[in-house]
Amino acid sequence: MMYKTSLALMSATALSLTLGIAPAMADSVDAVDREQIVVTGQVLYANQINALRTPTPIIDVPQSLSIFTAAEISQRGFSSIGQIIDYTVGVNTSQGEGHRDAVVFRGVRSTADFFIDGVRDDVQYYRPLYNLEQVEILRGPNALLFGRGGTGGILNRVTKKAELDDVFTGYEVALNSFGGFTLQLDHNVSTDDTSALRLNAMYESLEGHRDFYDSERIGVNPTARFQLFDTTRLDLSYEFIDHERFIDRGIPTGANGEPVEAFRDIVFGDDTLNFHTLDAHVFRATLQHQFSDALKGRLSAFYGDYDKVYQNLYASSYDAVNSPDQVGLDGYLDTTQRQNLILSADLIGQFQMAGFNHTFVTGVEFINTGNNNDRLNPVWSDSNDDVEFFTIARPLATGGGTGTAASGNPTTLAFSDLNDDTHADVSVFSAYLQGEIEISDQLDIILGARFDSFEIEVHNVPVNETRERTDERVSPRLGVVYKPQENISLYASYSESFLPRSGEQFANINGSNNALDPNEFTNLEAGLKWDLASNLSFTGAIFEIEQRSPQTADNDPSTLDVIESEITGFELQLQGQLTEAWFISAGYSYLDGEQVNRSGNTGLRPRELPENTLSLWNSYQVSDQLGLGLGLTYQDETFINNSNTAILPAYTRIDAAAYYDLSDRFSLQLNVENLTDALYFPNAHSTHQATVGAPLNARVTLRGRF
Repeated sequence: MMYKTSLALMSATALSLTLGIAPAMADSVDAVDREQIVVTGQVLYANQINALRTPTPIIDVPQSLSIFTAAEISQRGFSSIGQIIDYTVGVNTSQGEGHRDAVVFRGVRSTADFFIDGVRDDVQYYRPLYNLEQVEILRGPNALLFGRGGTGGILNRVTKKAELDDVFTGYEVALNSFGGFTLQLDHNVSTDDTSALRLNAMYESLEGHRDFYDSERIGVNPTARFQLFDTTRLDLSYEFIDHERFIDRGIPTGANGEPVEAFRDIVFGDDTLNFHTLDAHVFRATLQHQFSDALKGRLSAFYGDYDKVYQNLYASSYDAVNSPDQVGLDGYLDTTQRQNLILSADLIGQFQMAGFNHTFVTGVEFINTGNNNDRLNPVWSDSNDDVEFFTIARPLATGGGTGTAASGNPTTLAFSDLNDDTHADVSVFSAYLQGEIEISDQLDIILGARFDSFEIEVHNVPVNETRERTDERVSPRLGVVYKPQENISLYASYSESFLPRSGEQFANINGSNNALDPNEFTNLEAGLKWDLASNLSFTGAIFEIEQRSPQTADNDPSTLDVIESEITGFELQLQGQLTEAWFISAGYSYLDGEQVNRSGNTGLRPRELPENTLSLWNSYQVSDQLGLGLGLTYQDETFINNSNTAILPAYTRIDAAAYYDLSDRFSLQLNVENLTDALYFPNAHSTHQATVGAPLNARVTLRGRF
């Protein structure tokens, strides 16, 4: 089978799986210019830049995944990665210390398993959505295609590219009930038959439900596309990011281990000292060449220059029994300067051997990262310590680092205690090969492996010490997909991943970290994907993630203890058209796990691991002009800490929406979050930093295109 024909048919099949276009339509794909096919939201951008790289329809991918298209993101009123996660099965959010996206993939928290157009995007910040075609969330270890990390899953953002032979301008104006507003622009122009330019830009002035909260975000992303030859295309992109945000670390927990509801309106921080800023310049280039109908190659280059400052005060201690009217504030000032250079090349092809059809992807990747971090702890003049106690009030008796302590004495804050200053250089070389073997029309086998060489050198400035470590790992992958009929697939998969002891953000490798091997993760998953009808699909999966963590033995530092723990669970998803007018997206997940230490099972549940989560979204087209939406997201209670003494209560949030087309070019949209005005706490970072969920709020959007 020729590559172009296979790619078109696979894309059409994937389209029928997710949005319910009848499989019979695949027969008509040959009439379309296959090189221009862009299947949005139904395949992981297999014919462009994507998370899987191979031209494999979703029904044939042996792992769980979810996709949110630009249209769905707009319709649901999502303005953050966290809101998308709320409606994604098998994952939940973490507070991320109030300044970064943090996702818990099947019980494994990550702030670095983020990718943009399939390229690592590991700096900690809130990622915007203004320039996206879709968001792809893959679950389970994904080291074969992504290398280190990906222990529980990855999140890939696919950006908008310049489009040939098209001229359009889209815009969006949104206002929320807290007083914030958003402006977005999407302008595309063809400069000639072989080139095009596109500009996506945004400005956000965000206001929130908590005191002092404000945010200003600017994003500008021009892109260019050049059709150099019939078989060769070049995409160029530059993005400028400028973010400023007030940092709110939430409220303390009380004697019962739950957030103290009486404190829900109090910000345990400083109105001027709690902030996060990010300036970033990101360059991307991708060259794709079609060598033949059966062989395609891609070269990509990525360079990102990031400058981030994060400063905050937060509730670090609270004794509800002995000192119910006092709180201890701690904090730090943290800066990061990072430069990422990522070069990759891969080949995707199809051939026949020994009577079997083969689809393969092979590639190499080089990453060079320079990372400078420093952290300063506070010193309060009254306590001469990093913690100062204040009387609980709204607001607290501190402003700009000067105030009155609970002792009644004046106190002044200075970030003067150097806690950490490290300069890290990271070099990674990777090579991978994956093959999909079509044993028969019903049976496919996926085999692959990736080699990673991870080298890190960390200079600890305060002690003038430099340490180095090199980790080399082979990450295998095996999958089997059986299709008893065209609209049903049964799959099983095995994969491995690893995380070096320097961590996902290149923390220091002092002490035993310099000697310890990486944490290793293995994943077993089995599932079913089924087109129940031509426009309705169901997926289900059961899985087990096992973590092996070498630790220096307590009784003999020259030997190691290998601690193993596991998380198990299952997921269910239903998506598609129940009727011509009624669309539904529903998901449920069950997660279970137990902490393990040197003594064995502890009987303690891992933190941030809700036993049950549920999400449901309905949209109903009342008429050609009017549509309505209603949804809910439920999360079971979770433990904030590993000691299981602090708890986030279970919650249910109900959301709604209404859409009205004013004309062919203009639409008006209303999104309402937390329709019942429930008090809830969606996530936390540690015991006394529980996030207070937003009350009833609304967002009105005017959207146009010409």
